[in-house]
Amino acid sequence: MSGSQESVSEPPEPRKFRTKPKIVDAHQWFKNGDHPEDFTGVEVVISSGILITEGQVVRRFRHPTVIGDQACVDCGKPMHVHGWIDGPVQDHVVCPGDWIIKDDRGEYQPCKPDVFSETYEVVT
Repeated sequence: MSGSQESVSEPPEPRKFRTKPKIVDAHQWFKNGDHPEDFTGVEVVISSGILITEGQVVRRFRHPTVIGDQACVDCGKPMHVHGWIDGPVQDHVVCPGDWIIKDDRGEYQPCKPDVFSETYEVVT
């Protein structure tokens, strides 16, 4: 369209949003076997012949490319003290002290303590 100017509309102003209130189940995790739903009775034999229980919610952290003594990039603690949550879309590393949240779909995910305290409060 030569000779005519197209009208350019201004972008809309940003709007403010508030998170919808929802209630979640949560448990603060510190070590393997710590979550109340972890004891499933599934036993794993390790090479020394010692039986250990694998958690149903938070499993022991194991990864073929991560050495157990390697420091976590989030908390600095060795990876062998961490947990693992299998997710439907994404898996999650769990640091000691993270909160494990069970959402309204029944899925679990970790939440850092500072984010948890800013986002959630105890329901009485």
